[in-house]
Amino acid sequence: MAIHFHEREASTGIKNKNLLKKWLRDLILQEHGCPGQINIIFTSDSNLLELNKKYLYRDYLTDILTFDYSDNQMIAGDLFISVQRVRENAEEFEVTFKKELKRVIVHGILHLLGYDDGNERKKSSMRKKENHYLISSPEI
Repeated sequence: MAIHFHEREASTGIKNKNLLKKWLRDLILQEHGCPGQINIIFTSDSNLLELNKKYLYRDYLTDILTFDYSDNQMIAGDLFISVQRVRENAEEFEVTFKKELKRVIVHGILHLLGYDDGNERKKSSMRKKENHYLISSPEI
C-alpha cells in the first residue's frame, strides 16, 4: 500500500501524515478493501475546475474529484482536493479546516470503495459513514 500526499498550488499544514495514512489504511481494511496506490493531491480551485471541465465535462467548482483506478478489492485512485473549497466549507459549516479536510479525504476514499452519493438517500448514507470514521480520526 502506498498513500502519497502532494501539494500542487496549495498547502494544508498537515503535520502528521503517517498517522493520517494509518487511519486511511485502517478505514479501507474495515470496509474489506485492500489498500493500493492512492494519491491525494491538494490543489487550487482553478486547477480543480480545469480537471472538472476536462474529464467530467462539468463547469463548476467542487471540493474533491475522485479518479478511481481500483481493481476488485485493490483500492487505488487519485483524489484531487481544492484547499480553497475546503477552507470555505469549513467556515460555512463552522468546523475546523482540518476536520473538514479529513471529511473530504474520507469522502474520496469511500468513493474508491464503491460508495455513491448520486441521490439524497445515498448521500445521507455516505455522510453517516463519513461521520462514523471521523470519530476515530487522528489529529493532523
